[in-house]
Amino acid sequence: MPRLSEVIAALDALWPPERAESWDAVGTVAGDPDQEVTRVLFAVDPVQDIVDEAVKLGADLLVTHHPLYLRGTTTVAADTFKGRVVHTLIKHDIALHVAHTNADRADPGVSDALAGALDLRVVRPLVPDPSDPAGRRGLGRVCELDHPLTVREFAARAAERLPATAQGIRVAGDPEALVRTVAVSGGSGDSLFDDVRAAGVDAFLTADLRHHPASEARAHSAHSTGTGTHNPLALLDAAHWATEWPWCELAAAQLDEISDRNGWGLRVHVSATVTDPWTAHAASTTTSAATSEALGAPN
Repeated sequence: MPRLSEVIAALDALWPPERAESWDAVGTVAGDPDQEVTRVLFAVDPVQDIVDEAVKLGADLLVTHHPLYLRGTTTVAADTFKGRVVHTLIKHDIALHVAHTNADRADPGVSDALAGALDLRVVRPLVPDPSDPAGRRGLGRVCELDHPLTVREFAARAAERLPATAQGIRVAGDPEALVRTVAVSGGSGDSLFDDVRAAGVDAFLTADLRHHPASEARAHSAHSTGTGTHNPLALLDAAHWATEWPWCELAAAQLDEISDRNGWGLRVHVSATVTDPWTAHAASTTTSAATSEALGAPN
């Protein structure tokens, strides 16, 4: 069986920590480099439910996309919820490793997995990494559909293919407009609107879209395409967790391949526990008839 240090070296080769954003907190949070690793669990969030799942599974290593401590702390006392996570990990000899924005920028990375879940063909990064001469790494992806869909049909595909959440898929745009090209970005994507506009795509699927950036992006695209030759940009807003969970399956498959190549015999798992914080959705009863008939209540 490999030692933790060997597995971490393999993960760092997939997602080099130096490619993370300067504000990010990636890498190994807990774990003895010399401990043996036999079972690995991948998940989006390092929350207590996931750590308890790792304990029940008998995992030696938990790999998450989101950091446990994004900012510094002065305590890991067990009476804080993050401190309890740390105590549970150490008590059960479970290492924790984080791949966040370094996994976003990777080839393949978080947005490749999102595009794959939606059956989209990746054309190029939305925001290319200037350090990659091949032009394959970077944030987000510009994609093509195998055949045009209406905004309504593409939203339905996203609702069907992504993990179910209380939010479902929110849509801004004409439900009958045709979508041929799509930009996708796993996680919060409304900082990328300038890049999306420059890409000239028909739709943008991401998460955590805020009112003002979304409103301004719609108004900007409507103004810039006022000749009628192109539909204004459609926005599809999915749950943050749901847009990043497909990466867990991709990452697990990558580690499986490394394990087979090295003869490690690792048992690699992906958590199906929903850690999206929203737990219910009450559809508005005062929406216009046009909106209700066009899209129906969010799933």
